[in-house]
Amino acid sequence: MSRTEHTTSYYAATAHAAPERPPLRADMDTDVCIIGAGYTGLSTALHLVEAGFRVVVLEAARVGWGASGRNGGQLINSYSRDIDVIERQHGADTAKMLGSMAFEGADIIRDRIEKYRIDCDYRPGGLFAAFNSKQMAELEARQQLWARYGHKQTELLDTATVRTRISSDRYAGALLDHRSGHIHPLNLALGEAAAIESLGGQIFEDSRVAVIERLPRPVVTTENGSRVTADYLVIAGNAYLGGLVPELSARSMPCGTQIVTTEVLGEARARELIANLECVEDCNYKLDYYRMTGDFRLLYGGGVSYGGGDPASIEAFLRPRLEKTFPQLQGVKLDYAWGGDFLLTVSRLPQVGRLTPSIFYAQGYSGHGVTTTHLIGKLVSETLKGQAERFDAFGTVRHMPFPGGRAFRKPYTALGAFFYELRDRLGV
Repeated sequence: MSRTEHTTSYYAATAHAAPERPPLRADMDTDVCIIGAGYTGLSTALHLVEAGFRVVVLEAARVGWGASGRNGGQLINSYSRDIDVIERQHGADTAKMLGSMAFEGADIIRDRIEKYRIDCDYRPGGLFAAFNSKQMAELEARQQLWARYGHKQTELLDTATVRTRISSDRYAGALLDHRSGHIHPLNLALGEAAAIESLGGQIFEDSRVAVIERLPRPVVTTENGSRVTADYLVIAGNAYLGGLVPELSARSMPCGTQIVTTEVLGEARARELIANLECVEDCNYKLDYYRMTGDFRLLYGGGVSYGGGDPASIEAFLRPRLEKTFPQLQGVKLDYAWGGDFLLTVSRLPQVGRLTPSIFYAQGYSGHGVTTTHLIGKLVSETLKGQAERFDAFGTVRHMPFPGGRAFRKPYTALGAFFYELRDRLGV
């Protein structure tokens, strides 16, 4: 059997060495089986093995092969729809509970990095960059909202100040989040996998699950016929789950995003562009995001392809956006270009809940997965230890199917996105 390799990204090219993890070839019995070795599965597994559970993780490809090993590497706080939207759409009680957890994910990641000495190029600080006064007003409202929920480590920057931190004349101001930061995401995943195994957890790669039997003690069967029976099952395949659980895929849609990485710029030139090396994302609906890597390359991503997949040329798609932000990088050599899928829901909030009393699922982070996945892993662990209130709070969020069903979800969503993109361009 040939080994599945990571996509040809900057992250894969600079990943730390990892052990060969063979496919599952024998039947097993365990406390918890987890489908997927991305952040949701890894965070869940690590919290559980720390609590003494026997854990088996089945990964269809490689640890961190999907979005967890390809993303922009930014630790963005809160959810893709913020707490005020949750309150309007899902009620005050749900907003209060989800709001109380909205800033835990990045702290969990920092704890893992420190506790297990994970080398993943962590740097603190993140900027939300506004193009106009309307977006600045939205950032001011966000600062006030977050402060009401206990996150007060933010700072509004005016036009003059933001230009001392980002060498671009595009921005009217920014919100600096001191509890944000950025990482090498694949190395974080690999470090978490190593921590799981150091505590007795088992991870099997190239072990795609073909069948789930929803029994009181769930049974999963891989494509090669090996089976795992467990007290509990956690489904964490996210955008790469396929049709394994039809009732989940009907209420979510894979979306592609793309990233390029420049040649090495050197620290001096890097700090000329982003003085304090924070990560940045803009405030548009279809936003751009960027940061400096550990070896001082500019990593730049943006755009969305609904339904997943990549444009014909990622470089041709992203270079104009990069050079519009930083004209001084005109013609810069791009060493890496890659894409990957994240999972979108209609509500833009995560799909989290149970299929049966012993089968849990979590997916659909809608672009805010790096931090929220780590929170969800903690909540699953709390639930299996007997405290389900925080996990079940996510289950109160109702997830509607995409308009038009699977056949029309892509064009309908793209049409809606075009409307918001047009508003961004007009500044209204």
